[in-house]
This record gives sequence, structure tokens and C-alpha cells, in this order.
Amino acid sequence: MREWSEDAARDLMSLGGRLALLTRGEGSWVWDADENRYLDFLGGIAVNCLGHAHPVFVDAVSRQAATLSHVSNYFASPAQLEIAARLKRLAGTGEQGRVYLANSGAEANETAIKLSRLHGARFAETEGRARTTILVVEGAFHGRTMGTLSLTPKAAYRDPFQPALPDVVTVERSIESLESAFSSHAVAAMVVEPIQGEAGVVELPAGFLGRARELTTEHDALLILDEVQTGSGRTGEWFAFQREAVTPDAVTVAKSIGAGFPLGALITFGAASDLFYPGTHNSTFGGNPLASAVANAVLGHIESENLLENVNARGAQLREAVLSLPLVGGTSGAGLLIGIRLTQPVAGQVRAAAHERGLIVNAPTDDVIRIAPAYTIGDDEIDEFVTRFGAALTAVAQNLPDIKEPK
Repeated sequence: MREWSEDAARDLMSLGGRLALLTRGEGSWVWDADENRYLDFLGGIAVNCLGHAHPVFVDAVSRQAATLSHVSNYFASPAQLEIAARLKRLAGTGEQGRVYLANSGAEANETAIKLSRLHGARFAETEGRARTTILVVEGAFHGRTMGTLSLTPKAAYRDPFQPALPDVVTVERSIESLESAFSSHAVAAMVVEPIQGEAGVVELPAGFLGRARELTTEHDALLILDEVQTGSGRTGEWFAFQREAVTPDAVTVAKSIGAGFPLGALITFGAASDLFYPGTHNSTFGGNPLASAVANAVLGHIESENLLENVNARGAQLREAVLSLPLVGGTSGAGLLIGIRLTQPVAGQVRAAAHERGLIVNAPTDDVIRIAPAYTIGDDEIDEFVTRFGAALTAVAQNLPDIKEPK
């Protein structure tokens, strides 16, 4: 432990603590350098949707790496064309939809910001100036690049890097605040997460997303949904917006789309598909054959094995199971993106206690534990999770005075 920690401190930038030196994984389990075994119920923060070292993932990487791993964006590849068509079909864009392939969620969201600028530029002639205002929602997290950080209201993330992009307006999580923002600003686009993962798996108020669609349509603004965390089946639908029967102008996706291989995408609908033109955007590695082949294999396996059914069933099973545990006051989220709300602000202590008991979860806020396990989990993994998580909660609760258990 001391040796690798010293190496990390000497050679890696100090951007956050590292809990262990992980060396291998299989399914929902990972092992550290001392052969301690951990149940991974965070999934690389909603990334490892097929778990670790899944045969479909391994085979896709091996096969494609043996033929063609990278070409410049002067060329296309069969895998790139296949994943673009697949994403259009899964998102329901219709023929007019288009796909831009990037390397991460932040890159996909940067592309969405540029999409909003291209849309806003269309108003220069009729309104006397281009529209540059982007609406975001309190608690949002859209990335850590300068552009996406500007769309992330959390001061601790953004303040060290001010000045941010101008004309970003934060609205409260209420339909009244949403309506007020549209009446006060000439809006180019609204960027919103259907479920706010980094804020503590926070769900939007009922009707919020539908009203956002109505207002963006009424005011000729783009509705851009950030589904980096919720997309690719994480919530039990291919995209969370499909649960709301809302059609966006664009959606971003990453994380689970590659099951651990770096990949992101911007998917556009309707007229938004015509905004980019040659020279306005690109990426050296975006849509390379290796990443595209992996995504095709991953999404194809989710489809062929009907894993979305398991996502919904296991999510419901987990939400019910944790309600009887100490310190648990409720749950939020959908599918296998679950926030476990605690009755005390001790999420950090619970996360640490879980780690000591061989369980990986995380604490996005002081009173929420987030879990995002693999879509392939079954009874064995859930039973093991409940045992280890329950032990962690009990250990923390025993050191707290006047704990009131949920009824």
C-alpha cells in the first residue's frame, strides 16, 4: 500500500484521493494489489454496464485491434457507420437525425455548446444580435472542461477557473422558475439532465421536462439533454427522455455506451442536424474504429440479451431492499442509477465503511449514496450488496447519537 501511494503522490497530479490500487476485475468484482476483493456497485461511475472483463467487450477489442484501430477523420469505417445508425435507431431520431462521435461526455457536451451557438447565430439578422444564452438547472453537472464547467453551477468546481463562458443562466428546479427564465431572456438553448447524478441522483419535478420542451419550441430554442450518465439503458430505457415521452433537439451520451472504453456522442434530431457544417467541429480520435466497434458490441449485447428488462427488475429489487436498512430514508433515480437518501449527513462515513467491507459505492452529497452497478447483476450480487451495505450502515449508525430509524 505504502509503495504505490508514494508512487502516485510522486508521479500523478494531486486531483483526488485514490482508495486502492486495482489490478483486475471480473463481472461485478474487482481485486486490489493485495488481492482484496471488492463488490463494484459504482461501475466506474455508471460506466461498466457489462461489469469487468465481459467476454463481449474483450472480444470486440481484440477483433477490431487486430484489423484497424485508428484512421484519421478523413476516412470512415464500417464500425463508425454502424454505431451512428444504431444510435439514431435507439434514440428514435428518424432519418433526419445525425450523430457526432467524441471521446467522452465532456467532449459531447462541448459539442452541444457549439451546436447552441450555431443555432443562436441564426437570430443575428432578425433580432439584431446572436442569441448566446444557455439555461441550465441548479445542481447541474455537465463536465470539467472550460465550456462544460461554465454550465455547471457548483461554485467549488467553477470558481477557481473564472471567468466562465458568459450568458449561462441557472434556473431553479421548478416550472415557475423555468417559465420566468424564458420570459426574461432570449434563449439559444436549454441544457438539462433528466436525472442529476452528481447532485445526488436528483429527479426533476413532475412535468418539468415536458414544460421545457414546450417552452423551447415556443421560443425557438434548442432542448439539449445531457444523458451522459442516464443514457445507454442506465435508467431502464435506452434514454431517460423516452420515459417522459419528450423528444429533444439533441442528446449527449457517454459512460455506459462503451462499457469502459472512452467514447461519447452527440445525437441530433430534426433541424438541429443541419447546424454543423464542414470545418466547424471535429476530433482526432472521435469515432475511431476501435471505440466504434466496442460500442456496437456493447449495445448489441444489451439488445440481444434484453438487459434493459434486468435493469428495471434489479433496480426495483434494490430500491425495495435498502429501505429496511439503518439510516436509509428513501431512494431516488430509475433503473440502475439509484440514489440512497440517508437520514443523517454521513454519506462520506458510509462510503468509507463500505470500502472497508469490500463494497464500492460513492457519496455525491453529504446525505446520498449513489450506486450504478452493471446491468448484468442478479440475486447473488444484490444479496451480497445488501449484506455489506447494511453492515456499513450499522457500523456508522452505532457511532451516532439519537438515530431515528425509518418506519
